[in-house]
Amino acid sequence: MSKKIKPTWIAVALSVVALFLVNWLGGLEFSRIDLTQGRVYTLSDGTKEILKNLDSPVTVRFYLSQSDDSMPLPLKGYARRVEDLLSEFKAASKGKLVIEKLDPQPDSDAEDAAALDGVQAQTLSGGERFYFGLSVKRGEQKSAIPSIVMQRERLLEYDIVRAITRSANAKKPKIGILSSMPVFGSPGFAMMGMPPSPKQTFVSELERDFDVQRMSTDAKQIDDDLKVLLVVHPKGLSESTEFAIDQFILRGGKVIALLDSYAYFDLIPSQQGMQPGGTSSDLAHLTKAWGVGLQSGKMLADMKYMTGQGNRGLPTLLTLNDSAYSQSDIATAQLGDTLFAFSGAFTGKPTEGLKQDVLIQSSVYAEMVDNTVAMEQGEKLAKGVKPTREHYPIAIRLEGQFKTAFPDGAPEVKVDPKDNDKTKDTKDTKGKKAPGSPAGAADATTPQQAQDKAEGPAPAAPVPEILKESKTRNSVVLIADTDFINDNVAVEIQEIFGQRVVYPTNGNLAFLQSLVDQYAGDSALVSLRTRQSASHPFTVIKEMETRAQEAYVGKIKALEENLQKTRESLAEMQKNKSPKDNTQILTPEQQTQVDNFKTTAAQTRLELKALRKDLRAESEALQFWAKLINIALVPLLLLLLGLTLYVLRLKRSHQRA
Repeated sequence: MSKKIKPTWIAVALSVVALFLVNWLGGLEFSRIDLTQGRVYTLSDGTKEILKNLDSPVTVRFYLSQSDDSMPLPLKGYARRVEDLLSEFKAASKGKLVIEKLDPQPDSDAEDAAALDGVQAQTLSGGERFYFGLSVKRGEQKSAIPSIVMQRERLLEYDIVRAITRSANAKKPKIGILSSMPVFGSPGFAMMGMPPSPKQTFVSELERDFDVQRMSTDAKQIDDDLKVLLVVHPKGLSESTEFAIDQFILRGGKVIALLDSYAYFDLIPSQQGMQPGGTSSDLAHLTKAWGVGLQSGKMLADMKYMTGQGNRGLPTLLTLNDSAYSQSDIATAQLGDTLFAFSGAFTGKPTEGLKQDVLIQSSVYAEMVDNTVAMEQGEKLAKGVKPTREHYPIAIRLEGQFKTAFPDGAPEVKVDPKDNDKTKDTKDTKGKKAPGSPAGAADATTPQQAQDKAEGPAPAAPVPEILKESKTRNSVVLIADTDFINDNVAVEIQEIFGQRVVYPTNGNLAFLQSLVDQYAGDSALVSLRTRQSASHPFTVIKEMETRAQEAYVGKIKALEENLQKTRESLAEMQKNKSPKDNTQILTPEQQTQVDNFKTTAAQTRLELKALRKDLRAESEALQFWAKLINIALVPLLLLLLGLTLYVLRLKRSHQRA
């Protein structure tokens, strides 16, 4: 008996020693194994690259009111996750990153340091104040995250890395934004019934990393010092402005253009106040020269990606996921859900010398529908959608050797004899109603153009050489929607602990920022944005629901067509009745036809009910097994492994006995 007990005690002792040894080694080097799908707790390659390439020490001061008992428990848990992430940063920097943790108590040196570093106190509902933020210092340059909030947790890694990169840049890259909408905010135009509007969030976010220049909608030249020109809803641009954009591209400038066949959030004044405009925009001369175009008067309806279900479903409000994105482009890989409202689609093939890469596209259960019916909801619109079984490009990248859209040179400009201080293009489109615009929207100028004119013309600049083709290969991104970046679609704004906090509700903002980063910023930052969402939708179930919805709508259409034929047949019978027969009673033939229709309608309703029931049962079963496998698979494997080891050990014990 003692011989059997002795090896057991030795094994226990060795296990305890091994446990202490593992803990000791773990204290020397911070590490963990990330077994989550998508490795959501692992640093992005872009983060590792930036930390590896640090050319000087960087100090991160993490301010946390750790000893404050009034701090909510969820925030304390989040604070521990932030500390874990900072430890990952430190390990990846190979000693270049120094983490300092401070607890700013009232009237303490740490509180004074927080104020100097730009970290702000947050206020709880009971009036208690606490600190939860960080600052980054590299040499004399400083950058800060004034307050860390849980609503931006999925952007936390990006926010920290952006603070690190900002601390190294004494001068921000310059980008330009040209828009016919007041994206920079507007004081309002009382005469036009337009109230003041705030600056759009995407502009504010870009201003954190770039020197953002506001470009006039009447610009005759684009400065070469711009890294990127962002064109948002270029409604009614003159030929001269399109020519300026054309030459900017040929000189090597990068352009990201947001076009639209139905800009819902381009508000226009009316007797009822500001109303959704539904206006259209395009860079017609440029896109024609490139071989692509935006379908005017139509928008995309997609039964697979439609938002909502049943009568609340809207096929023209698209919730897109990974299956709609290019997984080979860093701007869209693992982007998460995006929301595109009343989007258009591109047609055509690029001209010789250009290559098209589709960044975002529809499913095969889509069709282009007229703008006049596209605002309908549920089955009323779904019944009219006839999937074409082809993908429609929503966002594309054109790359290659660009040629000018103006082979005859710059558009002619002449002096208006009625006003020597104004010039206009001989083919200028200003003052005309934009295609697809509702009645009453054909003002001579847009509010943005009116504000541009009020600020006066831009100073004259030297006229550059007119180019016929680009000197080097270049690329342009075209997106067939402008509403996706509007605050009403892309972000949510809340008052949290006495502060105005803006956080994304989808990947829309990340998509646009990634494109700008690709062209103007540190390309390593782009891979950080691709990690925002840890959600993994049931794409197989969604595909099942789409097919079932298509069959369901098809049966409804067949039932309605049968009803219409019955009505027409009854009307024809009534028409052919003898004038002497004034009775309203149905003839036996008519009654038989009505009875047949009622029978068919009842059978169809039963089939629709069975279809919905089968779909629900199949969907619920698939979801159950998917959840069971995801939740129970790893514990089950561990249990089987433990049982196997136990049986083997038991067999060896019997053999020794």
